[in-house]
Amino acid sequence: MIHEVDAALLALIEREAIGTNDVEVLFDAPTKDWAGRRNAPTIDVYLYDIREDLRRRERGLLNEYDDGRIAARHLPPRFFKLSYLVTAWTQRPEDEHRLLSSLLACFLRHDCIPEDLLTGPVADIGLSVPMAIALPPPEDRSFADVWTALGGELKPSLDVVVSAPTWTGRVYPAAPLVQAPPSVSMEGVDDWPPRETARAGRPVAPEADERPDRTSDHTPVRRPARKARKRSR
Repeated sequence: MIHEVDAALLALIEREAIGTNDVEVLFDAPTKDWAGRRNAPTIDVYLYDIREDLRRRERGLLNEYDDGRIAARHLPPRFFKLSYLVTAWTQRPEDEHRLLSSLLACFLRHDCIPEDLLTGPVADIGLSVPMAIALPPPEDRSFADVWTALGGELKPSLDVVVSAPTWTGRVYPAAPLVQAPPSVSMEGVDDWPPRETARAGRPVAPEADERPDRTSDHTPVRRPARKARKRSR
């Protein structure tokens, strides 16, 4: 996924920012030693950070269909923010500023990477690839820290952030299709009542020795009938 975004950015810069100018586009780390070896106009697109774009994460599962039936389910694609440090390298600062101006105008014309520049799995997903230019850096990272880590001097640059979708590769096969009608059996607790089977369309009553003993330990007491009282005259 990363090298496909690199190729798309390279094609976009060559098509809309450089034009016919003889400028080289590289993806190297702009260290002090690397900068000392530059003797031709160069645009450097350095990938310095990779993080998941949590705002674009989706939940649930997506269905895969085969002949109109669900064959499998998989997780939605996740988006990862690829942060690029874009710089221009020439012999004069004025020429560098002109290149940066062309680059800024190029990226501002697009909210997403053009679809005709996408290739491979990124294009197969069929989702747009958002792109942001020159946004304020996160609170936990500054561009001065990036230059310090590279061992170079602070230089005017553009921060390009591309949110690229990628599949997780986690697929869950669907259950097999039902080949027979369901069957239902009625059972109780502790083997009672016994399972009923059909005979001539009627359930079979349990055998006498299988019927539960419903006798109680207490025999009911029969009260004597009351005698009729004689009515006095």
